[in-house]
Amino acid sequence: MITLLAGENSFEINREIRRILDGFSGIGEKIDGSEIELRQLPDLLMGTSLFAEKRLVIIKNLSDNTAVWHDFADWLPKVSDDIHLVLVEPKPDKRTRTYKELLKVADVKNFAIWGERDVSKAEQWAVEEAKQLGLTLDKGLAGILVARTGIDQWRLYHSLEKLAVLDKVDKSVIEEIVDRNPSENIFQLFEIALKGQTEKLHNMIQVLEKTEDAYRSFGLLSSQAFQLATLAVTEKSSGEVAKDLGVHPFVLSKLSSYAKQQGKSGARNIIAAFADADEAMKTSTADPWLLIERALLRVNEL
Repeated sequence: MITLLAGENSFEINREIRRILDGFSGIGEKIDGSEIELRQLPDLLMGTSLFAEKRLVIIKNLSDNTAVWHDFADWLPKVSDDIHLVLVEPKPDKRTRTYKELLKVADVKNFAIWGERDVSKAEQWAVEEAKQLGLTLDKGLAGILVARTGIDQWRLYHSLEKLAVLDKVDKSVIEEIVDRNPSENIFQLFEIALKGQTEKLHNMIQVLEKTEDAYRSFGLLSSQAFQLATLAVTEKSSGEVAKDLGVHPFVLSKLSSYAKQQGKSGARNIIAAFADADEAMKTSTADPWLLIERALLRVNEL
């Protein structure tokens, strides 16, 4: 039997591997596919064990091993019936012959990473996972938790584990126990800029540049600017815009008051500030955090 676990959702893939291991009576063999040599394939795919009738062989990232992956399609028909072969591939090249052959013979399971449009899915998942941990979490609290952690199953699950040991969970407890995710820190930075708090802005950037990637942070800030601009030019409610953009409504609800203050003219100026910063990041050698600060200072002045 051959199983292909594909996709970048490492949480769900790890959980599926655990399910497979729990359902196997022996000890699974975990192999780093990037280090496999062609001469090892007969023992891995056809060899039997002196200690068990069945084998479970889990190979991760075999497609990173170009030489072996290229010829692996020829080995698929040779996999012993006594071996359950599990291939774990976050980003399999769908153009390759091996991948196309796997689609014909393997049980293929895809695990896509969650994106901004999966907010409702994340909230429902949090409610269900909380039950499994013995924690009662309603949809409102789940929304607060997801807004706090972001769309990251690992972070969300570990936060639920922290909360599950407490007698009572409410909004204040979540804010006290659960660490802010980087996106929320970036939102706070953008909000400080909108309020014109120059010194606080400078101090926060000095803190963030020690722990956060500048280019990722700029992307998040640009997203905030785009969302504010969208709110400023539309007649729709923040909830409707959140649904259209596939983002958490809580975030847009906090931006809506600033969007009204800025209006269409202010929103255009903010977008221009970020466009200039984006161009400078691509064409100059200036410190990216300095460029971010300059863009946010322009927001201050609007």
